[in-house]
Amino acid sequence: MGFRKALSILTISAALALVITGCTNDKPAPSSSPTPAAGNSESATNTAEEGGDARLEALGLDSNLKFKETRKITVEVYDRGNDGGTKPEDNFYTQYIKDGMLRDHNVEVTFVPVPRWTEGEVINNLLAGNQAPDVSITYSYPTIQTYANMGGVLDLAPILEENKDLFPDMFDYLTETNIYWDQDPNTGTLWALEARLNVLNRINTFVREDWLKKLGLEAPTTLQEFEDMLIAFRDNASTLLGADADKMIPFSTSFDVGWRADHLTASFVPNDITDKDIYINGFDDRNFLLPNYKEGIRTLNKWYNEGLVWKDFSLYPAGDTTEDNLMKVGYVGAFIHNWDYPYRNGEDSIHASLQRLVGPDAAYVAIEPFANDAGVYKKFLSGPVDRKIFFPATNKEPIASLLYINWISKLEHRIFLQFGEEGVTHEKLPDGSLKTIAATGEKIMNSPANIDYTITSNGLDLGDPELTVKSIANGYAGVDSKYIEIAHKITTNEGRVGKNVNVGEIKAENGQGQALKEKRDTILNKAVVAPVDKFDEVYDSGMKDYLNSGGQAIIDERKAAWEALFGDKTMLD
Repeated sequence: MGFRKALSILTISAALALVITGCTNDKPAPSSSPTPAAGNSESATNTAEEGGDARLEALGLDSNLKFKETRKITVEVYDRGNDGGTKPEDNFYTQYIKDGMLRDHNVEVTFVPVPRWTEGEVINNLLAGNQAPDVSITYSYPTIQTYANMGGVLDLAPILEENKDLFPDMFDYLTETNIYWDQDPNTGTLWALEARLNVLNRINTFVREDWLKKLGLEAPTTLQEFEDMLIAFRDNASTLLGADADKMIPFSTSFDVGWRADHLTASFVPNDITDKDIYINGFDDRNFLLPNYKEGIRTLNKWYNEGLVWKDFSLYPAGDTTEDNLMKVGYVGAFIHNWDYPYRNGEDSIHASLQRLVGPDAAYVAIEPFANDAGVYKKFLSGPVDRKIFFPATNKEPIASLLYINWISKLEHRIFLQFGEEGVTHEKLPDGSLKTIAATGEKIMNSPANIDYTITSNGLDLGDPELTVKSIANGYAGVDSKYIEIAHKITTNEGRVGKNVNVGEIKAENGQGQALKEKRDTILNKAVVAPVDKFDEVYDSGMKDYLNSGGQAIIDERKAAWEALFGDKTMLD
């Protein structure tokens, strides 16, 4: 029996659901886990009544969408290995979720930690071993597709078709756009839901504002000015660092060159690149295959050989804190990273550490120095999608799992998880916006705005766009809001938002995601540190291997799929 047919039966027959049952727990939520505002029970009851008692009875639900017998599900959560953080699977916020799901749906939730920086590799291994959490997340759709083709992922299409009315908050928040973003146009299968990216903020280029002032420099607005600034940092190390002059790092990056050089490399891509070319060559999420990308890496190679780039950048793996520590003590002049990176993590942020260790004027400020061939500060931005939420075939509780997704999508739950308790981890300002308070102890958030728990949502959303923007600017304890406002403005300025080109499965991508990612990182690391006269040889040989190892097959199949669907069209509406 096919998975689609099996799941259709699953949703209407408790006997075939293979439920995992336990003892009903009716005890109230503890005081440390506040009960969210009331107001959804009536709508849930109405929804249930509209769906029909017989269907709810078959699913084991009462009229309030609460299971009559306790169901159990496991949910993936990223482990970021934060110094001073809490256990990602067991803390104040996980307890809030557990208590709420047990209270509202009689579902017992267990969180399963997965290392954030190696999540692609780990989720592969968990799927291969039939041990993936019931509610799994990943940034790698090819990984999902690979295991779906082997029967290892549930098709959500028939379940949602028959039970859409049970999940009103999920549909209201994600909308059908995100829910069906990945639906195969040929087969109708739906292997994953796309989380909502509320703010398209992605990358920024940062520079030490106090160093610019000390050397009498203006913030660079061109590539040449940026390079001249790095040279000035290098040549004035004694002025800027005194006895620590030998520790000067004009520009820092990491082993993930593709991410960390994004604004630089994007500036080398022709401004008139078509949607077709972006789709065909854009399967790598670092834009590695876009035209002229190589020249951006050549620039980084030149800087490295001139002593302008941290010489040890490639030695430290994902999650290592060495580079952050070098920034915190004041040795790094500039870098490219996540749009708000220096301001994250409260008292442990790069910004706060700089001001403690170096002085009150020490700070990183976002700048915009990399224009493309048309003079445009082009940024390649994501579509309104983020992590992919999917259920492995070992999930025997798809309805309970979808009720979890629905619960986590409710506005009051998202706001609580993003901001915590009023007067403890945030305050409400007179204009209605919220301002975070640096948390300590059990109420520390391990990820920005707890995005590891608000898995359908990345980025603040208070249900009011104006209050949301104000709250974003307020949301960095101890950081002057001007830095956030500058960073927020620059990161999407002149951006090109990604479009959903859904042509169906690209079979050549199956099983290639992690392998090609690792090859890409290796190529870029080797190319940056190569002698200038060896750069082309190193880069070109690495690219040849990448293409021969599956990259070219993906390009060819994507090109054929585009032309089959869109013909000669090169731009989408």
